Amino acid sequence: MTLAGFPRIAIDPAVCGGRPIIAGTRVRVSDILDMLAGGADVAEIVEDFPYLSVDDVRAALGYAAAMTSHSVVLAE
Repeated sequence: MTLAGFPRIAIDPAVCGGRPIIAGTRVRVSDILDMLAGGADVAEIVEDFPYLSVDDVRAALGYAAAMTSHSVVLAE
């Protein structure tokens, strides 16, 4: 199932434990974020995963940004 507002991102309980993935692949959003955090650039990721596009990597970043933009309430 793709997510409203994120057509390139999918969540399926039967794929990758229900973690967000790039639609049509088994590449998790967290995998892309880990690669970027490790110093890879978008071109390297697309080269290593030729079935991904630059727009897929951007979609992963957009999804991650959206998931972290809400406020967090901490229990005392």
